[in-house]
Amino acid sequence: MFNHINIVPRWIIFCLDLFVCAFSLCFAYFLKFNFNIGEINSNELSRNILVFSVLNSLVFLVVKTYAGIIRYTSAQDSFRILFSVLISNGLFVIVNLVLVSLHKEPYISNVILVINGLTGFLMLITYRVMVKYFFMYVKNFKIDRQRVIIYGAGEAGIAAKRTLDHDNKINMVLGAFIDDDDRKSSKSIDGIKIFHTRDFTSLVLQEKVDSLIIASQNIPPDSKNKIVDICLEHGIKVLTLPPVRSWINGQLSSKQLQNIKIEDLLEREPIQIHNEIISEQLRGKRVLVTGAAGSIGSEIVRQISQFSPQMIILNDQSETPLHELHLELQENHFHNNFHCFIGDVRDRFRMELLFQTFKPHYVYHAAAYKHVPMMEHNPGEAVRTNVMGTKTLADLSIKYGVHKFVMISTDKAVNPTNVMGASKRIAEIYVQSLFNSYKFKEQTVYTNGLSYLNENRSNVNTLFITTRFGNVLGSSGSVIPRFKAQIERGGPITVTHPDITRYFMTIPEACRLVLEAGSMGEGGEIFIFDMGKSVKIIELAKKMIRLSGLVPHQDIAIEFSGLRPGEKLYEELLNDLENTMPTHHEKIMVAQVREYHFQTISKHISELIKLSCEYKDRQVVVKMKEIVPEFKSNNSIYEELDILVELPDKSISQP
Repeated sequence: MFNHINIVPRWIIFCLDLFVCAFSLCFAYFLKFNFNIGEINSNELSRNILVFSVLNSLVFLVVKTYAGIIRYTSAQDSFRILFSVLISNGLFVIVNLVLVSLHKEPYISNVILVINGLTGFLMLITYRVMVKYFFMYVKNFKIDRQRVIIYGAGEAGIAAKRTLDHDNKINMVLGAFIDDDDRKSSKSIDGIKIFHTRDFTSLVLQEKVDSLIIASQNIPPDSKNKIVDICLEHGIKVLTLPPVRSWINGQLSSKQLQNIKIEDLLEREPIQIHNEIISEQLRGKRVLVTGAAGSIGSEIVRQISQFSPQMIILNDQSETPLHELHLELQENHFHNNFHCFIGDVRDRFRMELLFQTFKPHYVYHAAAYKHVPMMEHNPGEAVRTNVMGTKTLADLSIKYGVHKFVMISTDKAVNPTNVMGASKRIAEIYVQSLFNSYKFKEQTVYTNGLSYLNENRSNVNTLFITTRFGNVLGSSGSVIPRFKAQIERGGPITVTHPDITRYFMTIPEACRLVLEAGSMGEGGEIFIFDMGKSVKIIELAKKMIRLSGLVPHQDIAIEFSGLRPGEKLYEELLNDLENTMPTHHEKIMVAQVREYHFQTISKHISELIKLSCEYKDRQVVVKMKEIVPEFKSNNSIYEELDILVELPDKSISQP
């Protein structure tokens, strides 16, 4: 019932503070005269109590010591009380000094003032703390309260503790802190002991623990995963706090406590990139990002905006998400000039207008069709966007003198088993062979009817760079949002195959590596990223179910739907004929890939594009297999074509 007591009006607190100050002054007199009442001048005491009450009233009104809610007394309240006590007693000390200098008796003994200051501050704080802990005790005096441990004994952990203490709606009591810092081990915060994380297992076994709150943003991923695994093993719910910048008005609210997300457990150590090099290249430049409304493109735009480019051209054919991105950028980056350009990368005339108008210095090409099953049923569209779109942008980049063209590819381009992966591999081949053609060849090269002689090639300075990486967390169409939706519906979760694995990388991490690779590229490279360890999708599904507080196969069923058309059991970043070379960045490597004759490959790609524009899907796939001999369809209607396609002319690729 005490939880429903209304907050005491301010005037009651004001009067109570005055009474405590009066009592403190009386106590100071008694202490000064050793509790001998006969030696105390009652007239002087009455007069001083009245004077002090008037003075304290004025000080309390100015400092507003009565404004705080007693049950939520904080250090700030203590400073206000200390300030008010120092002012009221300090004024009398000044008066005494003036009187003594005039050879007169002090108004009140300085000894009494010192005693009154100490006891007054102590009493004002004591009764507030007693009220605070009384309400905390009443709140925690529940039979069914949950016992909580906070991971992280820093500022965020302390804020989480105070939130638990003050919010009556939270039925939780803090049992302990755990922290990785050896210096904090065995110490206490507000009477709550701090344990080292290595003692967490024994702590769980010794005491009943219902929930763990992760209150630190700087926990190493391995440590976080280990702790969460222990929690899931013992049925402990795992909660997290948002970053401090997301707290409402700088204050943590109990409503911001949320279940830990699987994305938090798949994160790796933060990637360090050379911002100064990227900044030097992009500052004051015009940058084109295709597919800017997508998950990768939009994050590239956000990161590029930090390097003060002259302009970022946001190109996409999807109107609504592009508009939403533009609004977000206007709200967060006032110093940048963003321009939205609606257009399809397959439309050469529209793209020509874009390059002619803005003349970009850098191009980040993220526009692509990426959903494997859909592209398996629409190979013509896959080629028109992923191949013809890339070819169009690459040709225009040379024509309009782009400094760097960075293409974003995929691990599905390696030993492709589907149309989407094969289309991205063909786009890689075209971009790389185009660069090599004007860098190394002594011949005329024809591109879209435009001829470039070798003696003029010295005027072509466009560097073409390709980046490869696997799945990104949180991207549209990825497996994690799909699993979340299935869990919210009560299941079942559908996994294609019990042995299927995938690499995962966060969107910001992937985009940072794209910018880093783009800055270090000298042209013609295919950069591959360290994707970490592959994750078994069935284990991922089980972990997501347990993180939701449910039991796999009991609360949520897991069903196997079979591999989708063109889907692999596992992804690769290199094919059997490729090797890697390290770079100065430990997370980025250069693939040593086969090289192709540009004139020959350009002729084959032109034929492929012609077939795709006529939507002759079967012939399109046949041509793709001819260009990419390692393209072997898997679980697809095009598997029968593998035995029909002869080995391509050896002149297509260079040994």
